[in-house]
Amino acid sequence: MRVKAIMIRILLQLRHDKRTICLMIFAPILVLTLMSFIFDGSDYHPKIGIINAPISFVNKLEDNDVKITRYDESDAYDALKFSEVDAIINFKSGVPNITLEGSDPSKSQAVIKLTQSATSQLTSALKPDITYLYGYENMATFDNFGPILIGFFVFFFVFLISGVAFLGERTSGTLERILATPLRRWEIVIGYILGFGVFTIIQSALIAWFSINVLKIMMVGSFALVLLITILTAMVALTIGMFISAFANNEMQMIQFIPIIIVPQVFFSGLFDLSTMAPWLQSIGHFMPLWYIADALRNIMIRGKGWNDITFDVLILILICIFFIIANILVLKKYRKI
Repeated sequence: MRVKAIMIRILLQLRHDKRTICLMIFAPILVLTLMSFIFDGSDYHPKIGIINAPISFVNKLEDNDVKITRYDESDAYDALKFSEVDAIINFKSGVPNITLEGSDPSKSQAVIKLTQSATSQLTSALKPDITYLYGYENMATFDNFGPILIGFFVFFFVFLISGVAFLGERTSGTLERILATPLRRWEIVIGYILGFGVFTIIQSALIAWFSINVLKIMMVGSFALVLLITILTAMVALTIGMFISAFANNEMQMIQFIPIIIVPQVFFSGLFDLSTMAPWLQSIGHFMPLWYIADALRNIMIRGKGWNDITFDVLILILICIFFIIANILVLKKYRKI
């Protein structure tokens, strides 16, 4: 009977906790749906730009479902620079000169394999001359994923720690006592962000330094720009974590938001190849902060690009910070109208 009483109490408690019930049911469905979209996509077909090549060679590539685009020499390398194609092939003196975009080793290997297959069917004497715009021949997969992982771990841990910490301020009564003072809502929010922000900035800087200098993740750009992006990542995660914590009543409920806030961003961050998915599914990533974080870090660390190439990503991250700062100010109306 006592066991039955405990069971009934738990069931009644869960019945009144609609958030937990919804997350238990819909979060796994959401994650599984995203996984099905990503892993059930069609096979990846390389995109190759052709400047000068025999028709028979081009036909061999097209027979293997390679997406061929013809360019003149001036436009071809601009297309490669902006990752519109995976490689440029230009035959000189009968030898295929392949310039690979190189930032994704899997795509580079696919281009090389298909090109070698096509040339071997023409004549065994042809050996492609291969160069890399970014990356290098034996570039490790971890070098490709490293920038994304840096952004993800900074975002994840700052989101979780800041959310739980701000929740603790509420549940301990500290926030309530602060709200009893003449401070305005915006002053409280900015104060919390600056207070927590000092530690999150130190954390993000240490993660970036350790990844590059100890783990030896590929780094060809400016470390100062990497620090800028990781700091912005921490601030975005901090403001989102504070905002989400306003809708949680305990630490367990804060953790329950991870499948909704964090997991979908992982799928669209670049860890998985989204180019085989439907365009409307690919566009979902543009609504997620981690997409811009990963894009900026890969541009800096792998492609060696500078400020002009990451300006748009930086502006988006700043706008996200501002949006959630305002949202946090408005959410405080739940606790006190000032």
